Amino acid sequence: MTIDSIKENLIDAEKSLEFIQELFPIEKLLKEKQDLEKQQQEPNFFSDRKNAEKVGKKISGIDKKLQLIKSLNSDFKSLKEILVDESEIDEEFLKEILIEAKNLQKKCESLQIEGMFKGRYDANNAILSIQSGAGGTEACDWADMLLRMYKRYLQKQGYKFEVLDQTEGDGAGIKGVMMRVSGENAYGYLKAERGVHRLVRISPFDANKRRHTSFASVEVMPEIDNETDIEIKPEDLKIDVFRSGGHGGQGVNTTDSAVRIKHIPTGIVVQCQNERSQIQNKENALSVLRGKLAQIEEEKQQQQLNSIQGKLKKIEWGSQIRSYVFCPYTMVKDHRTEWETSDIQGFMDGDMQDCIETYLKMSS
Repeated sequence: MTIDSIKENLIDAEKSLEFIQELFPIEKLLKEKQDLEKQQQEPNFFSDRKNAEKVGKKISGIDKKLQLIKSLNSDFKSLKEILVDESEIDEEFLKEILIEAKNLQKKCESLQIEGMFKGRYDANNAILSIQSGAGGTEACDWADMLLRMYKRYLQKQGYKFEVLDQTEGDGAGIKGVMMRVSGENAYGYLKAERGVHRLVRISPFDANKRRHTSFASVEVMPEIDNETDIEIKPEDLKIDVFRSGGHGGQGVNTTDSAVRIKHIPTGIVVQCQNERSQIQNKENALSVLRGKLAQIEEEKQQQQLNSIQGKLKKIEWGSQIRSYVFCPYTMVKDHRTEWETSDIQGFMDGDMQDCIETYLKMSS
């Protein structure tokens, strides 16, 4: 039975590897890398720091894909060779091979998903925001729990992140937080988290130990640089500066370094206050504003596509996407895909990738 399971996984992995070769042709990747390296050799290339960083990241991403494809092919070949003489394999070794075969298939599926990122901003960094719902301390604590969960997830996935703005709760937790997530396909993956997250638990803040339901909303936008066609006219902006609050040290809290920007045509308001420099906070706020405007454009295009296709498949801001139940049983359930797990502690510790990939596969 175990041998059959291994063979089934290897058949799936072989099909996935063939599909990966179609998504990421080796010759095309090598040619793209060669062209980028030629750019690096041009005079004054490194005088444009932002462009140099972009090219460097692209080369690094190509190298990562090439190494991963090579590794997947090597692992597949090794597992096939092991199964040549089945009589020499004992039961314990078979179990180990089965685990390796399943892991191989998971890695193949993850790379397939990256190949399906065709959205205009999927490869970009992301701006992730968490806002507590109604419910005072209980809701603020839930928002703080979500922040911890995402930080753990991002660390496990190798993404870098920095907090741009954070508002503390009155008694505990946070009212809201906004952070930049940097890394390849950050927006492509994290856009799966957009929506309302629901918590059910025995409240640690209730002396009568009653069960409470709390909500927090998560918004994810692509980070957009100022070289795109997202035009922001200076006359459309109302910019206010104010004294920063919360954590950040004496220099932050005693100067008018915080920046709030209102985009008059849309009414969108963004603010950043975590940097000591007013200029840096303004730059971060404008980056967030560009992301919000880009998101609005994406949603308009999706609505037009849905209208043409006759589908109602869009993600509505404010729609409940996932429930986290700590009592009377333990479960995380994604309502869009029916994906669920009883290992809520593992999920809250950042083991979210399978849930995210299930959604991305279904929505692609």
